[in-house]
Amino acid sequence: MFLTELNWIAILIGFVVFFAVGAVWFGPKTFYPAWVKLIGAVETPGQGLGHHGMPFVFGLTALGALVQVVALASVIHFVALANGPVGPLGGLLVGFLVGVGFAAASSLSHRLFSGQGIRVWLIEVGGDIVSMTLAGLVIGLFG
Repeated sequence: MFLTELNWIAILIGFVVFFAVGAVWFGPKTFYPAWVKLIGAVETPGQGLGHHGMPFVFGLTALGALVQVVALASVIHFVALANGPVGPLGGLLVGFLVGVGFAAASSLSHRLFSGQGIRVWLIEVGGDIVSMTLAGLVIGLFG
């Protein structure tokens, strides 16, 4: 099975990078305040915006990030099987294309139909694209 052929050290490091980018992207000094204002949300002290509590929110966020990085590593693996080693630049490009082509494109209609608009979408997918691009770079570095 191809999962045994993936570089799990690269995936783990890519996951850490992915999660760290998200933490910085949605930090209190970066896009989080603008995002909260744009979605019209009110934070509950100690609970944030989630209705389930922060451990639940961060746990599922981490799980989602891990799934995305494993999927990205799988795409890079199949590209390498078809074309030879991808390398860091190839990993960066695949990560960028996956970020734009899947993460950004698939969420656009969700934001528009929910009435949250382009600015919310830009903030959210900007972080996704940067995270996927840098995770792809890491995976590409490890070959």
